[in-house]
Amino acid sequence: MRIISFSIKSLSPAQFLALGYIIVITVGALLLSLPIATVNGEGLDLINSIFTATSATAVTGLIVVNTGTYFTIFGQSVILLLIQIGGLGFMTTSTLFALILGKKINLKKRIIIQEDLNYFNLSGLIRLVQYVTILTLGIELMGAVLLFAHLLPEYPAGKAAFFSIFHAVSAFCNAGFDIFGNSLANFTNDIYINLVITTLFIIGGIGFAVIADVYRKRQFIDYSLNTKLVLVITLILIILGTSVIFILEFSNPATLKGLSFKGKLLAAYFQGVTPRTAGFNTIPTGQLRNASLFFITILMFIGASPGSTGGGLKTTTIGALLAVVYNLVKGNEDIELFKRRLSQGIIYKALAVAIISLAWIALVITILTITEEAEFLSILFETVSAYGTVGLSTGITGDLSQIGRIIISLTMFLGRVGPLTLAAAIGERAKRGQIRYPEEKLLIG
Repeated sequence: MRIISFSIKSLSPAQFLALGYIIVITVGALLLSLPIATVNGEGLDLINSIFTATSATAVTGLIVVNTGTYFTIFGQSVILLLIQIGGLGFMTTSTLFALILGKKINLKKRIIIQEDLNYFNLSGLIRLVQYVTILTLGIELMGAVLLFAHLLPEYPAGKAAFFSIFHAVSAFCNAGFDIFGNSLANFTNDIYINLVITTLFIIGGIGFAVIADVYRKRQFIDYSLNTKLVLVITLILIILGTSVIFILEFSNPATLKGLSFKGKLLAAYFQGVTPRTAGFNTIPTGQLRNASLFFITILMFIGASPGSTGGGLKTTTIGALLAVVYNLVKGNEDIELFKRRLSQGIIYKALAVAIISLAWIALVITILTITEEAEFLSILFETVSAYGTVGLSTGITGDLSQIGRIIISLTMFLGRVGPLTLAAAIGERAKRGQIRYPEEKLLIG
């Protein structure tokens, strides 16, 4: 018993965080494998239960079975709970329970919370956990009420309530799970559902720190650099995503062509913003043109913002890398954004996250092209969707081999906890270096 206790205490914050998510996924997989979890009374097999639990905890949304028809209320409730834990963050959830039980939060746990929420400093972390929890539950409740008011005429009250809660939580947590059976394809022209769902996952995807900053300061000029960059990049991606999808799919008979102009604009908007790691769709993803699929792949890779319920490389990472290119072209020695200078540590971290992400995606694609029979673009799309915790698919998820499902499960897990924790670990090690070697020039380009 002492050995186990010592080994757990000796774990680094990043390792403890990863272990926490592994435990949550394991428990979720065991619950989904129970006969009570599935309609057929047999439960999910091991690989598929791990895949589904990972997808829910990583708030991804990739599925190998239809969530709405394959699972019972119990199974769907397990998935809903996993989504909520994944959206809030493992340490936020566990800290909340600790506070309820009256337990103290020591320094090491605060460091882990800081890493899980991608927060700047240790001060005010417990207040932040309380704020994040209240904000999350409050927005989800508001979303559920709005959805309930719209779904009630079409469904019995109990079913409408459960559907509303499930999709409000799934949307705010950027999970992409649905129990309608075909995502939101029945609501392509429904402006009410489109706006409620997109508002939920856009708010969930900009980050809790950004929401707090906007609430407290109100004026753009007073916002922190992080908030300014998140809002600007987010707005650019929303406009760009909507415009490009509208242009590329306007004449596609399988997607936008048969819709009215309002329907085309609404569907293009939804499909343009859902790659922010939301994972819902109102038009068939597999019927999109190759150019659209590749463009969406880029959006999925960028993803949401740090400290949010979404995944991906993150808007601030892309913003920092673009700032490097812009300042290099202008001949500036310092990397400047909004009249602020970025430290070398931030640039190194952005580069590390980008390189690690690209390396893992390249490795997974290489393996899947060997193990799977799908087209290369579909494999690329699926891999980036998994790593960015998006959940969009061209339809190959259910046809993946056992090896493919294991690899995609691992990719979803790494996408949820990997890039940030690895980059943080690299940064911590870099600070310990005491030797500074002579400088020498290197040819670039």
